[in-house]
Amino acid sequence: MEDRPSLQSTDSGIVARAKSILMQPKAEWPHVATETTEPSKVLTGYAIPLIAIGPIAALIGNQLFPVSVLGITYKPSLSAGLATAVISFVLAIVSLFLVSFVANFLSPKFGGKDSFPAAFRLVAYSMTAAWVAGIFGLFPALGILSILGLYSFYLFYLGATPVLGVPQDKAVGYTVVTVIVAIVAYFIVAAVATAITGAFVVSGAAATASAENATIDMGELGKVEINGDTATVTVDGQEVEVTVPSEE
Repeated sequence: MEDRPSLQSTDSGIVARAKSILMQPKAEWPHVATETTEPSKVLTGYAIPLIAIGPIAALIGNQLFPVSVLGITYKPSLSAGLATAVISFVLAIVSLFLVSFVANFLSPKFGGKDSFPAAFRLVAYSMTAAWVAGIFGLFPALGILSILGLYSFYLFYLGATPVLGVPQDKAVGYTVVTVIVAIVAYFIVAAVATAITGAFVVSGAAATASAENATIDMGELGKVEINGDTATVTVDGQEVEVTVPSEE
């Protein structure tokens, strides 16, 4: 059975798939199970736009609404915030592939099938809740609401049987083990992100002190251009421009 093109190539298609996965997962997973979309297409046509929500929202939110802790107000510089957003974006993609490999590796051990493309679709679509919850980053004070992203674990559980063929009576165990591994992977990725971000903050501060314009070349991933209060992120030929109001 062929994929439904509307869910693969347009913005409205992304919204339709996300809405169905979030609101009618039991009805949507059987549709996903019949698809044969390659991981690369799921990545570029669905995952990347949703993954970008969190980093972009956090970047804008931290610039517009400085965080106050114990009477101390903190507002990261544009270069530091941009570095954090780019690194978070890239590592989220790395995590997607990592968890997909784990899900596929564990599937046969729980009676499911060995199919990385299917495992990738399962993980990518189940992560919809976590990625969409990243929008709360626009308002740091509401950051706690990102916990709603935990709904992704339940989505994964619902999709394990129809997409990977894991027997229903083993779906809970499969989900728990996969989630545990995913959590471990998350902490490893977070540690790496913290270390890399620290280096970017230091170099970014030095660059800011000497010039207002800067370009960060990420090779095949794209590039980041900073021009005063405007930052332009170019990924796969697509540009996202963020303008931060200057303080008077």
